[in-house]
Amino acid sequence: MKAQPEASHFINGAFVEDTDGAVIDCIYPATGEVIARLHSATPAIIEQAIVSALDGQKIWAAMTGTERGRVLRRAADMIRERNQTLSELETYDTGKPLQETLVADATSGADALEYFGGLAAAINGEHIDLGGDFVYTRREPLGLCVGIGAWNYPTQIACWKGAPALACGNAMIFKPSETTPLCALEIASILHEAGLPSGVYNVVQGYGDVGATLTTHPQVDKVSLTGSVPTGQKVMAAAAAGIRHVTMELGGKSPLIVFNDANVEDAVGGALLGNFYSSGQVCSNGTRVFVQEELMDAFTERLIARTEAIRIGDPQDEATQMGPLVSAAQRDKVIDYIGIGEAEGANLATGGKELTLQGMENGFFVEPTVFTGVTDDMRIAREEIFGPVMSVLTFKDEDEVIARANDTEFGLSAGVFTQNLSRGHRAIAQLKAGSCWINTYNLAPVEAPFGGYKKSGVGRENSRAAIEYYSQIKSVYVATGPVDSPY
Repeated sequence: MKAQPEASHFINGAFVEDTDGAVIDCIYPATGEVIARLHSATPAIIEQAIVSALDGQKIWAAMTGTERGRVLRRAADMIRERNQTLSELETYDTGKPLQETLVADATSGADALEYFGGLAAAINGEHIDLGGDFVYTRREPLGLCVGIGAWNYPTQIACWKGAPALACGNAMIFKPSETTPLCALEIASILHEAGLPSGVYNVVQGYGDVGATLTTHPQVDKVSLTGSVPTGQKVMAAAAAGIRHVTMELGGKSPLIVFNDANVEDAVGGALLGNFYSSGQVCSNGTRVFVQEELMDAFTERLIARTEAIRIGDPQDEATQMGPLVSAAQRDKVIDYIGIGEAEGANLATGGKELTLQGMENGFFVEPTVFTGVTDDMRIAREEIFGPVMSVLTFKDEDEVIARANDTEFGLSAGVFTQNLSRGHRAIAQLKAGSCWINTYNLAPVEAPFGGYKKSGVGRENSRAAIEYYSQIKSVYVATGPVDSPY
């Protein structure tokens, strides 16, 4: 498959290049090979993207919601038709196995475009009767939105941010992570092909300096970031200086609680999904697995057996269940944390090593790793690793585990496994996290709001809730009689 795009950026309905920008090497994580070479946006490229977005947004906002929705739904259909090609590109971009990308990446992007395409015609205000006089409200676009993507779900994030922004009549400039720059270009091209006016969805590549320029540009009305807490703090501070709207989807160290009456196979399956899917590179992962003492032996026995059966290999082989980490830097970070866990006294139950695979000797593979005997104060139980490293902890009773689960600066997600649904609902109600599950983990349909508490984020993505973060309300008071003035 040819990974090299036509040009580095997509602006005003066309691919655009400026070789004066810093080089961005796109590396295939399975082999370490450079599969594409792009260039970071120069100031001229950024200004071109801003000007075209402002012009395009006027045209797009003037269209009816029905017309906008038709374009988004057409793009969703096109993405589904091209799912195989887009999934293969996602695999080259991220290293995630094709078994995953075929069902979780472009398809979820299409779901977002379809959902918000259907919602676009229903983005309305309300009528407030004042007994003669009345007020009506209009829900209007913010204007120009900037989306800053993370490297773990480049196609999905490009659509999760783009779909609600476009449905509301905004323009968007999307900057992918420099680690995974390829997929967003395809989304922009498809949106344009589906009938989106030129300039309404632009993609510019770049390192942190490009993101900083975009998030502080005086013409930008809103910034939506998916990334780390330190990056979120910088972006939010910049947004505050310009009084801009923000949505932040940041990191997590989420708890997954397994009570003693849980179905063991289901709970183990949830823990595996919440730690090893996408090689553990998922912000909502339940990396602190709390298991009630009575179930600990049975749970860990099945957990280790199923972990050791995970098939690691060529991501382009649909039989492969787990691929490499996204980069050498991420692999090294994960290996460092495994060493920290051992040094802190946790029991390395399985995994923990770098892997060298035949034909992929320079790939960034790490075994799926399980630590038992983990305590709350260990760094592996407090810091986001973003790799295939699970920490298993034990607990005695419900009150204890709720307090320990909440003892974190993060609050993105949480999960509970129990056959007592009263206890499941009671526990979830006490957990300080924004996206939660009972008897499953990491499912994120577009119909449901997604986002975190505390340092895990601000605002919500997906569902009707996202409309609140990409639009603003105008109130209009209408008088039906003479003006009553004392002057």
